[in-house]
Amino acid sequence: MFSNRYVRTIILSRVLLQLGIWIRNYAVLLYVAELTNNNSVYVSLISVAEFAPIFLFGLIGGTFADRWRPKRTMVWSDLLSALSVVAVLLAVMNGGWIALLVGSFISASLSQFSQPSGMKLYKRHVPGDQLQGVMAISQTLVAVFMVLGPVIGTFIFIRFGINVSLILTAVLFLGSSLILSSLPRDAEEPKSGDAGSFMKELTAGLRYIGSNQALRTLSLTFSAVGLASGLTQPLQIFLVIEKLGLNKESLQWFVMANGAAMLVGGIAIMGIAKKVKPQLLLMVGLLVAAVCTIGIGASTMIWLTIVLLVISGLFYPCIQGGIQTLIVRNTEGAFMGRVSGAITPVFMGMMVIGMFLSGYLKESFSLLAVYVVSGGLIIAGALLLTPLIAEKGRKDERGKAS
Repeated sequence: MFSNRYVRTIILSRVLLQLGIWIRNYAVLLYVAELTNNNSVYVSLISVAEFAPIFLFGLIGGTFADRWRPKRTMVWSDLLSALSVVAVLLAVMNGGWIALLVGSFISASLSQFSQPSGMKLYKRHVPGDQLQGVMAISQTLVAVFMVLGPVIGTFIFIRFGINVSLILTAVLFLGSSLILSSLPRDAEEPKSGDAGSFMKELTAGLRYIGSNQALRTLSLTFSAVGLASGLTQPLQIFLVIEKLGLNKESLQWFVMANGAAMLVGGIAIMGIAKKVKPQLLLMVGLLVAAVCTIGIGASTMIWLTIVLLVISGLFYPCIQGGIQTLIVRNTEGAFMGRVSGAITPVFMGMMVIGMFLSGYLKESFSLLAVYVVSGGLIIAGALLLTPLIAEKGRKDERGKAS
């Protein structure tokens, strides 16, 4: 695989991008928490700025990526991300920390144009029998940076401060752009004559989901889990500070433990996925996640919190693997892109709503109350799968009877 120039170049580019993103994210998180005296509303807005673009521009970015030249799109996206970080640095040096949120939003928005273009280059230049291996490498890269990213990001911020963190982020984004520019020139893109095709295809995809019981059920489950994830995602730093009595820099070790468990869980799931029904895999993953979420919110002991984070991380691939397998199995090939493009924004949209609410709910009630609500929503998402499991059971019985 690594003998393929496109694979080598894009993976190296992604390494620099992931490193830059984690350094920026942790620098922004720790800087804003420090500057606002750990204000939960402002901290939750950071997560909104980082995740909202996935919901807002996921479909749009993918559509334009299909129409634009992929190499040029990726080069310009990374270059503009670097320039946006430089602009934010200048604003921060003049005391304008709100610019950090704007900069994170712009950079995350540009990623929605860059990522589909990378997939397009893989599809075009990687042989079919190597494609799954390349996808596995890309996912492993994300998991590795979930382990290393928080440690690197926290270390650089504590050692050198916000200015150096942002300068390094800009350099890494620029490096990614330069590496991608070494790829051969794009072939001429065919022009689409149907200007309204995007809306027509999107509408057809939504109608298809509405008429498919399995996809309707998955969409509802995704909505509940997305809202639950959004409620707790921005509040992790307050678990460390308020529940465990540690300093905010300690968050990196908890994220690292969770990320390492996800990596191990992902490898384990690869071995058992063929033997376990995906709907059962998904339901078990959700129920374990619900119990762990409530337990983490209630825990005041460091060892217990780490154990629950590790268990949650080990079972998280059950959720992702179960959902992805069910989507693939229940979707016709012609609708695959549109289904995935419609269901993912449902998850991200509900997640962003949860992030908006999380800070206010914590201030109005308590940290534990938010985690209990999140756990309850995950349980609701699992229960929504009951018709799908029952339908599968009936189909199996009919198959045996015939």
